[in-house]
Amino acid sequence: AGARDRVRVYSHANDDVLAAIDAAREAGARVIVGPLVRDDLKALVASGRDLPVTIALDQLDDATPLPPRVYTFALAIESDARTIARRLRDDGAASVAVIGGDAPLMKRFANAFAGEWILMGGNVPQSYPFVATPDGLRVLRRDLAKLPLDAIVIAVDGPDAALVKTYAPRVAAWASGQVNQRQDPAMARDLEDVRFVDVSWIVAPDAPAFAKLPRPEYASAALDRLYALGLDAFRVAEVFVVAPPDRLSFDGATGHVELSDSRQIAREGRLATFRA
Repeated sequence: AGARDRVRVYSHANDDVLAAIDAAREAGARVIVGPLVRDDLKALVASGRDLPVTIALDQLDDATPLPPRVYTFALAIESDARTIARRLRDDGAASVAVIGGDAPLMKRFANAFAGEWILMGGNVPQSYPFVATPDGLRVLRRDLAKLPLDAIVIAVDGPDAALVKTYAPRVAAWASGQVNQRQDPAMARDLEDVRFVDVSWIVAPDAPAFAKLPRPEYASAALDRLYALGLDAFRVAEVFVVAPPDRLSFDGATGHVELSDSRQIAREGRLATFRA
């Protein structure tokens, strides 16, 4: 973007985010982008520092108010869950089951889906634990077969999601972008027709908007998502350099990006389906 002379990167260790923030302030930064890690954001909020406009690349997990001039822009899995809930309601689904794992990230995904589903008038979704044993999978298949389901929501990671899909009834299956990993062919076949939400940078790589952007080769889809977040965070920061806008809305690398009234820069990922 020809902005190299206007951008500085301040790296920091695990417990040293405040020193990096102070260095950016002392250098006269108009906008700070970061921190990326939730514990670092908590440390920044607790410090009580007077900050320039700051776009944190994570969000708080409680009701702690944000300091003045601090905004959040996160790759939050809760956003994907809410997108799926709204799409299922638009599709006319009435009966939904959630198959959930024990990982904290997947619990957040399942809880966010259930909360949005109920908020839109749906019944409390049926919830089933994922137990990756032959007996556990047989019980899951038996219990799901008893229900008149319109859809299932798979709240487990990639390899386990393929296993759930194999034992689930033949109804619409939805999952988070965490299932979209670099799978072997057999696992990919098991995920056939699973619908999910992911960043546009991954599921629509040939979009004209991305044609002139460099596309590094990373070792995992997780790093591809962080790169997409960086691309959109740069676009947000450019807008905020003059002053925080009253309105912000664009289609970016992470999906549709929009500024809310609560100083959250919300992101809605893009819908995709595994096929062939």
